[in-house]
Amino acid sequence: MLTVAMCMALLGCLQAQEPQGHVSIILLGATGDLAKKYLWQGLFQLYLDEVGKGHSFSFHGAALTTTKQGQEFLAKVLESLSCPKDVAPGHCAELKDQFQRLSQYRQLKTSEDYQALSEDIEALVQKEGLREAGRVFYFSVPPFAYADIARSINSSCRPGPGAWLRVVLEKPFGHDHLSAQQLATELGSFFQEEEMYRVDHYLGKQAVAQILHFRDQNRKALDGLWNRHHVERVEIVMKEIVDAEGRTSFYEEYGVIRDVLQNHLTEILTLVAMELPHNVSSTEAVLQHKLQAFQALRGLRTGNAVVGQYQAYSEQVRRELHKPPSFHSLTPTFAGILVHMDNLRWEGVPFILMSGKALDERVGYVRILFKNRAYCAQNEKHWVADQSPCLPQQVVFYIGHGELGSPAVLVSRNLFRPSLPSQSWKELEGRPGLRLFGRPLSDYYAYGPVKEQDAYSILISHIFHGRKDSFITTENLLASWVFWTPLLDSLAHEVPRLYPGGAANGHLLDFEFSGSQLAFSQRQPEQLVPGPGSSPMPSDFQVLTARYRESPLVSAWPEELIAKLASDIEATAVRAVRRFGQFHLALSGGSSPIVLFQQLAMGHYGFPWAHTHLWLVDERCVPLWDPESNFQGLQTHLLQHVRIPYYNVHPMPVHLHQRLCAKEDQGARAYADEISALVTNGSFDLVLLGMGTDGHTASLFPQSPTGLDGEQLVVLTESPSRPHHRMSLSLPLINRARKVAVLVMGRLKREITMLVSRVGHEPKKWPISGVLPASGQLVWYMDYEAFLG
Repeated sequence: MLTVAMCMALLGCLQAQEPQGHVSIILLGATGDLAKKYLWQGLFQLYLDEVGKGHSFSFHGAALTTTKQGQEFLAKVLESLSCPKDVAPGHCAELKDQFQRLSQYRQLKTSEDYQALSEDIEALVQKEGLREAGRVFYFSVPPFAYADIARSINSSCRPGPGAWLRVVLEKPFGHDHLSAQQLATELGSFFQEEEMYRVDHYLGKQAVAQILHFRDQNRKALDGLWNRHHVERVEIVMKEIVDAEGRTSFYEEYGVIRDVLQNHLTEILTLVAMELPHNVSSTEAVLQHKLQAFQALRGLRTGNAVVGQYQAYSEQVRRELHKPPSFHSLTPTFAGILVHMDNLRWEGVPFILMSGKALDERVGYVRILFKNRAYCAQNEKHWVADQSPCLPQQVVFYIGHGELGSPAVLVSRNLFRPSLPSQSWKELEGRPGLRLFGRPLSDYYAYGPVKEQDAYSILISHIFHGRKDSFITTENLLASWVFWTPLLDSLAHEVPRLYPGGAANGHLLDFEFSGSQLAFSQRQPEQLVPGPGSSPMPSDFQVLTARYRESPLVSAWPEELIAKLASDIEATAVRAVRRFGQFHLALSGGSSPIVLFQQLAMGHYGFPWAHTHLWLVDERCVPLWDPESNFQGLQTHLLQHVRIPYYNVHPMPVHLHQRLCAKEDQGARAYADEISALVTNGSFDLVLLGMGTDGHTASLFPQSPTGLDGEQLVVLTESPSRPHHRMSLSLPLINRARKVAVLVMGRLKREITMLVSRVGHEPKKWPISGVLPASGQLVWYMDYEAFLG
């Protein structure tokens, strides 16, 4: 039957065009849900598009299902296929009949099965006197099956010389960076990069696929607008009404961030934010610019995210996965994420990514909202309808569903008239009463596709034609996981906010952002998921003032402690500037000061940054751009958010003459000379220190005399942990300061806190015990966990 169908299809091809070769498409997992819903229809659409253009086809549905069951399933699926509206019913029936006869089911389990498939394809091609053009293997199977299938294809079912191989892979592509890297390495041992097509079906959606082309066709209008000076924020949203019922085994492992944000929404983010190549049709240029966008993403922290879970989810998990009655899942089904990019185009612009299940509507969109600097003196009723400069200005790529119900590109009429390809996009007709994003549809230039197409049909066509710009490369995949994995790890034990689902959610999931912090707008309602035992809240305690080592001690919960320390630093700065005209502040590195840097950057607008000199207490001997560099931490969390003159920032010179902390380069001497030249008497106005679990401070370590006494102001030291080589202010220089603040946080510091409280002046054993300003003040700042345990 397949041979007869081949002859008929080939006859049609010969009448239309010279034959270009035979293509075999093997759908693995052919009896699965994805294949049933989308892939067989997508393959049929490919046949409709390509029949008569020179290629001949055979379609092979393959799975572990027995041959009899598979054939029965395939017959039902093929019978349900439909043609586009512009294909005449009679012609549709004829093409559908051809496609059914070109399609067959076979069970594929072993390497011998794949060898038999390859031999059958070769026999068919030889019998019909054709040339084999290539083979497509579509992996619609779980990732754990990838390696075995890949091995069988590579050893037993590759096409011969002169024919191409294309392997199509469905997400999930790993669970985190490590698993994605392992999977990529494994697949890379069987296939070349150019042979692999990783599918993100959102890249096939018409509105998403239009983003780059829209930016390209409207370069003249957008060149001056698509940047931090004009864009207020970007929203990338995918909301669902359905919940996870029936899919909880998948959802428990992945959750909403891995399911939607790490792939679909992040890919869209790169399309919006990437620098536009000169030629957007160049696959290589597009992929390279996307990778550069990944590299500009600022690292995510817990404070950049809010997560929720619909109330019925845990019960569904208990029922479907046979969990005990006491089980409560922490898997988020809703997430809002605040993303920033550290580059000149987007610095300071918030990108809001949001997705969830059991929400109030099904809709997807990308909304670029522009700043509006206009003020209209007349009453709104006198404004020119849809043209007033005081109306919101936005560009929206409407992915689908929602009030509009179909893909669209919307541009506010008071912004500019867009240009879109007329052969594929048309202006939408007016729909009185329809409002989108707070404005009537008439306020927008609104365009929709001339012909709506399913995402999978578009992507299957791109696979056939070897277009890789709509797919995920290994490099971009791993870059995405590098970005998301730290946040996923930090959220692993976070209790999500519960929400009832649907319209009943009300404002429970509304969130707001301030600087780089994201939080729910409403206070947390009564927690319905049993959490750890109730513990005192920060509001239950006042800031405690006492004495520690005969010096003032401030103790509080972390939030209040950091707020108090930041306020004290600001007050010290204001007094110093008032008295001396400038403020010299030396800051330590490490993890504890990060929240302080963020507090200073986001909450202290009266800080005299223009008159402040920033110095480093210590530095690791790594390049300043290295993530482990203390200066890099200072740059990320403070410097880029405040207006401090660049000539007032003094990084330690650890990287001279392309060498790190080489004694002959005299970097320590150079820093000491700079301090002596700019800081009166070498007395900093304030030095911020920390305390290590071994009693070290700055980069002055126990059992190492370097920097603990003597005349040197700056020294090179050795750390017991990597990176071992450090540069540090010496203890004598630190003790010249007018004020020294020591910040100690976390339960891990409790033991050393107790120990140091009992020792005397023994800096060679505990360098922190040697900190005592000669004519200044020492103040200890400890949170309750470090002080009380």
